[in-house]
Amino acid sequence: MLSDFAKVVTAGTRDEMLLASIAWDRLPRHVAIIMDGNGRWAAQRGQPRIAGHRAGVEAVRAAVDTGARLGLGALTLYAFSTENWKRPRYEVDALMRMLRRYLRLELDEIDRQNIKFQTIGRTGALAESVRSEIAKATERTEKNKGMVLTVALNYGGRAEIIDACRAAVRRLLDEGNAPDALTEERIANELYTRNLPELDLLVRTSGELRISNFLLWQAAYSELYVTETLWPDFRRAHLLEAIVDYQRRDRRFGGLKLVANK
Repeated sequence: MLSDFAKVVTAGTRDEMLLASIAWDRLPRHVAIIMDGNGRWAAQRGQPRIAGHRAGVEAVRAAVDTGARLGLGALTLYAFSTENWKRPRYEVDALMRMLRRYLRLELDEIDRQNIKFQTIGRTGALAESVRSEIAKATERTEKNKGMVLTVALNYGGRAEIIDACRAAVRRLLDEGNAPDALTEERIANELYTRNLPELDLLVRTSGELRISNFLLWQAAYSELYVTETLWPDFRRAHLLEAIVDYQRRDRRFGGLKLVANK
């Protein structure tokens, strides 16, 4: 996989040193990122919050490109939560314009890298113009076999679990089963992320120690990595650092590591 970075990584840089530390046979299958810190980044520079959101687009490009070159199975980005509707209308409108612009400008590159694009969340509540761009990107990349890029829009972890439980119960009733037959597996099969690998690594930028209603079910045994870096400053090296740290972890999934008697 190092050949995929040959044209974008300069010899002797932090990126190259981190790449040399990657265990290619132990990459996380699914990485999710809570992209936080746009507002603080802008405030530190005496700029409006919108400037931070605009600057964050370059971080999205870096994360997507790095994930695709690494050969990750899935990368999920938390772009707009169910709670974000509470923000000022001008900010919400600006975020939606930036999303449309991102999809229009980046779709060729996403397709070229064999990335499959999709969204999760209650996207039916988004404006038709946004849904149209999402549909175009989804349709154009649906047959791609590389990394699955998922953007969470109008997404909430609690809302996802509610939607999954409702769907699972309806299916049980249609099959003539009692609600008591509801299992974790049936709920998991109705989650927005049912077509994705298990979540291995959840990254949060800006140093905040919370998961903000993101992938609550999926994060049950995922590894958490928090960086003080604000999202607009997030680049290739930061994602590589998160993955190197992840590969140093001893994942036990609630069990105990067996140690041979000496």
